[in-house]
Amino acid sequence: MSLSPPGLEAPPPTGLTDAEAARRLQAEGFNVLPRQGRRTLFRILADVLREPMLALLLVAGGIYMALGDRKEALVLAAFAVLSGLITVVQEARTERALEALRDLTSPRALVIRGGVRKRIAGREVVRGDLVALNEGDRAPADGWLYEGRGLQVDESLLTGESVPVRKAACGPGGPGATARPGGEDLPFIFAGALVVAGSGLCVVTATGASSEIGRIGGVLASLETEAPRLQRQTRRLVLGFAAAGLAASLLATLLYGLLRGGWLEAALAGIALGMAMLPEEFPLVLTIFLAMGAMRMSRGRVLTRRAAAIETLGSATVLCTDKTGTLTENRMRIEALHLADGRTARRGRGGGFPLGPDFLDLVRLGILASAPEPVDPMEVAFHDLGGDPAARSAVGALVAHYPLDRALLAMTQVWEGDPAAGGCLVAAKGAPEAIADLCGLAGADRTRMEAAVDALAGQGLRVLGVADARWPEGPPPASQRDFPLVFRGLVGLADPLRASVPEAVRQCRAAGIRVIMITGDYPQTARAIARQAGIDADDVLTGAELAALDDAGLAQRLRTVGVCARILPEQKLRLVEALKAADEVVAMTGDGVNDAPSLKAAHIGIAMGGRGADVAREASSLVLLDDDFGSIVRAIGMGRRIYDNLRKAMAFIVAAHIPIAGLALLPLLTGMPLLLGPFHIAVLEMIIDPVCALVFEAEVEEGDLLQRPPRPSDEPLVSRGLVGGALLQGALILLVAAGLSLGLWRTGLDADTLRSATFLALVLGIVALILVNRRFSASLASAVRRPNPALAVVLGLVTLGLLASQVLPALAGLFRFAPLGPHEAALVLLAALFVFLGLEGLKVLWLRRRLRPH
Repeated sequence: MSLSPPGLEAPPPTGLTDAEAARRLQAEGFNVLPRQGRRTLFRILADVLREPMLALLLVAGGIYMALGDRKEALVLAAFAVLSGLITVVQEARTERALEALRDLTSPRALVIRGGVRKRIAGREVVRGDLVALNEGDRAPADGWLYEGRGLQVDESLLTGESVPVRKAACGPGGPGATARPGGEDLPFIFAGALVVAGSGLCVVTATGASSEIGRIGGVLASLETEAPRLQRQTRRLVLGFAAAGLAASLLATLLYGLLRGGWLEAALAGIALGMAMLPEEFPLVLTIFLAMGAMRMSRGRVLTRRAAAIETLGSATVLCTDKTGTLTENRMRIEALHLADGRTARRGRGGGFPLGPDFLDLVRLGILASAPEPVDPMEVAFHDLGGDPAARSAVGALVAHYPLDRALLAMTQVWEGDPAAGGCLVAAKGAPEAIADLCGLAGADRTRMEAAVDALAGQGLRVLGVADARWPEGPPPASQRDFPLVFRGLVGLADPLRASVPEAVRQCRAAGIRVIMITGDYPQTARAIARQAGIDADDVLTGAELAALDDAGLAQRLRTVGVCARILPEQKLRLVEALKAADEVVAMTGDGVNDAPSLKAAHIGIAMGGRGADVAREASSLVLLDDDFGSIVRAIGMGRRIYDNLRKAMAFIVAAHIPIAGLALLPLLTGMPLLLGPFHIAVLEMIIDPVCALVFEAEVEEGDLLQRPPRPSDEPLVSRGLVGGALLQGALILLVAAGLSLGLWRTGLDADTLRSATFLALVLGIVALILVNRRFSASLASAVRRPNPALAVVLGLVTLGLLASQVLPALAGLFRFAPLGPHEAALVLLAALFVFLGLEGLKVLWLRRRLRPH
């Protein structure tokens, strides 16, 4: 009885027949990963229309229309359409960009069918196909190596390890069982792996959803994306204010009618009070802030797949980052050269690598021991440093090639040379111990070499040995062991850190965000990269240690861990879930298929758009198109800025509605004529809406934005402290405006002039509220020096509107205003100045209390 899983049997040497391949394709389906269909424009529009916040905005407009206030209804409808269009445009742009990224490659496969090699679409590969793999190819499906010649593959998309692994063929008998990605000298090939050296024939055992990538896709499908906390908070806030406004409106109508007998005026007072308290600005502000935030981020090369995740960035407490392709550039670079005589050259901090002639000769030998058109990242590194034309200027054609194999981890190439100089030039590179054996190093020489290898490996470098020899004209030997090779030196390579990473990590620390590296690479390499990046590398958790911990033990260990190494994909997911269970707000970055489940499970998944796999991008909330780790810090700053400005806007809304509601209720309590009718409040709302939605959204960030600790995960959008401060501000404006109105009324001022003075005082009080609340953490003078074009436009329009209501008879009649005399105008300006100074004083007192040491 065979122990091999289904599909591991060897195919005929000629491969499947076309008929059999067609039958399997019909039965098992295409070799593609199941994914949700592309979001069309109509689907995006439908999703936007189903958004509860936008629905509430439209319902509010409908209520005004039913009340006969068409102007306010049209204004609300216009804002709803505008915010919806912004969201639709941004979502459509994101989908188009992601589709373009997905279409950058069109994988093809070279299969043997009926004894004939043919190139087919990767999606048509079926189980049992015999696939030919060569340098530069990507494996189209999972399988095992039927035969191979020095095959090495890069499995970093699945394992996170930047160094290629060797593959060993197992012959027609097939392997005994399947294995996971990673590890040397195994026969298994996985979909998405890149062939960097050698060639071979692979027997396909799994396609599509059955492959290793498909298994990860299945995990993704089982994960649910959490509803944004901000939307939940705003929904509760809106419902609470709406209920309070409805109750106050009904009560005001009843009291006014019962106490004063004028039910028509009672209905107008009730409608005015209801309009004053109806919170249509809340959903408007949330929708526009997030949509505009997404547009701002797109200009910074950050695509937002879920706009609500932007604000969550501001509360992130932990940033889990992959190493390969995220912190590093996902390419090998030569960092150190060590000659046989002990001399060493290292790459400088600025990236420069000044080399003397002997060091250049060592690099040149490495190039000559590499493929002429390299795919292997280490061979590419030799070419990048040494320069292709200069390395080959003194040699002729390639005479012989000896590939790397399991028995000898070295490769040798023989080049035509000058016969007078000793014939052909032989260049070899490989594992230091293999090169030492080829060169016959022993005794003190071998000890010195091993000490140098240990020193370079201790820095997290991948170490290769280099040797050369001369071979006379004539046929080369059968084995590379027969060359009289001489040891020339060692080369240390590493996947270089991205230039922006150290500063980005420093800023994360300053912002109170803990950075944890999670990688499939070895602990020694991970620790070295972490230290270069500025990540705490004192405590390293390995995958084996993680597997032995229960949930409680893992939670305890994660309090001090800075680096997690040799981590499997499902363990990444467990790490993210453990951090979430500890009430951390988790941001996760990555670019590989193995990152996708943890990207989706995190509160904020951030994928690399350039190098990242499709499945990683689709699982994320944000996509960095420039693959710049530093963009993450800018995105976090943007998230904090949006939340900061959103709180300013919400506080402004609460504060501005207090005097409006109070002045609408004042006639009921004092017997004064009706000061604010539905039309006046509609005009006030036209001032409040653009101010809170556009002016505060455009405000630049506070100076200490990235020096603050992350806000608590359970902090409400409108906290008690914020509401208390807003109530004090609103009460101050109300007291001053109401005092002015009562004083003027008792002098016998007519109703139209009284209404005009009250309205102007109220508008100027709201303007003062805008100016004072632009910045929470600085003085008014500092805020004024920071330009805000939207504010200038709003203030200009308000000024023109107030002047027009005083000098244009038609407009004054619409408002039921009478022009103010000099005495009344002076009192209004004096009241506005008092409000302004009082609001600034309240802010200064609040700042002192906030900054007082505890």
